[in-house]
Amino acid sequence: MPQFFQIQDLGAITPELELAVFGMFLLIFDLLIQQKRRLGYIALAGIASSALFLYRIRDIEFSAYGGVLSLDAFSIFFKLIFLIAAALSIAISLRYLDIERENHGEYYALILFSTMGMMFMAGAVDLVTLYIGLETMAIATYVLVGFLRSNQRSNEASMKYFLLGAFSSAILLYGMSLLYGISGSTRFVDIAEALSRRPVTDPISLMAMITVSAGMFFKIAAVPFHQWTPDAYEGAPTSITAFMSVAVKAASFAMMLRIFMVALYPLRPQWVSIMAAVSVMTMTVGNIAAITQSNLKRLLAYSSISHAGYILIGFIAGNATGITAVGLYLLIYTFTNIGAWAVIVALRRRDVIGEHIDDMAGLFFKHPAAAVLMLIFLLSLAGIPPTAGFIGKYYLFAAAIETGHNVLAVIAVLNAAISIYFYLRIVVSMFMRDATERTGLTSAPGLSFALGIALIFTMVIGIYPDPFIALARQAVVAGF
Repeated sequence: MPQFFQIQDLGAITPELELAVFGMFLLIFDLLIQQKRRLGYIALAGIASSALFLYRIRDIEFSAYGGVLSLDAFSIFFKLIFLIAAALSIAISLRYLDIERENHGEYYALILFSTMGMMFMAGAVDLVTLYIGLETMAIATYVLVGFLRSNQRSNEASMKYFLLGAFSSAILLYGMSLLYGISGSTRFVDIAEALSRRPVTDPISLMAMITVSAGMFFKIAAVPFHQWTPDAYEGAPTSITAFMSVAVKAASFAMMLRIFMVALYPLRPQWVSIMAAVSVMTMTVGNIAAITQSNLKRLLAYSSISHAGYILIGFIAGNATGITAVGLYLLIYTFTNIGAWAVIVALRRRDVIGEHIDDMAGLFFKHPAAAVLMLIFLLSLAGIPPTAGFIGKYYLFAAAIETGHNVLAVIAVLNAAISIYFYLRIVVSMFMRDATERTGLTSAPGLSFALGIALIFTMVIGIYPDPFIALARQAVVAGF
């Protein structure tokens, strides 16, 4: 019988342990440090330390803890995305929390704990390990959504998110229990082997696939399991909304890749048709609902839903191009979406909430640099060249055409065209309306840093995408 724990296994989870240690120190230092903004810098130091250890083990590939956790290029790629998203989210939080008068050490600790859970999810090749990582991420995120304790809307959003999240986790766990019952194992490769020996019409296998799919669709905010997203995004602190929209979504898709492309791959003929229908509904409902929104956070929430529909195209294609496109799109989306949310965070001032399109009226005439940055990020979200968003959508649509899903590709292109309309509503408000007394921005070093990083990568990936495509392709080859 193989030994479950060996001392070298600790090396595989050193980046995660770094986040845990820094998170616990933050809870202690919160009692000792008067200037709470310094706690954010400690959290950033923890992320930098974790990234350093991740860099040092980048060329090492092995299965740890008896084969329930994998250290490979796939997990390292997604762990990098999580760390980037966490760092940028903390950077835009520093001034925002001062304005909200909610600058506490547990805020940064919860972000680190949530990121740690995501990193375990990316490396998990076992149902139990995956679920522990998922719940570590989810519980921390539930608390962060309701972190504005004096804000009734934030409390309500947290409660809705928690209740629906617990319900979806129960469905997901039920599907996992069926998979364990079928295979007698919690490891993905064993589950795939057991499913391949059963008939494709086996009712228990189909029930397991359907319940696991339903749980996963909730996590990525796919229609018809998307109802929590606008309320949670609107009620959460804006900096946490930014974190959820990129990091939580990327972690959920990383989990989906492991499950669907390994454990459930023998049932691919069955789940592809379901996923195609969900992809079409998610793109269409997300884009159409966004058209009617005047609240920026709800508009970008529906935008996030529609992007989940685009990403599902990579699963449906199922070839190397499609899976590569999933990883590439999530990397691009991290920088682009964080950039857009950073501008919205900057709209928040003592006397202005800054969450409505009207709050951006005439922004170009008062803060031209911020308006141009927002324009670039919105063009990238819409998939307009030469931004990175165009590269991401191009690869997804190309994968659909390569595998003969031409109708799906046409629907996706039409939806991308619809999205241009509601993104341009924001552009029109910034560039073609007169500024009001509510038009203005909060400036802070953290915000400027996050905006600069987001801008650089949004444009660099759009103009010279080859290294990033190669990075995503290498991750796919290692993972599958």
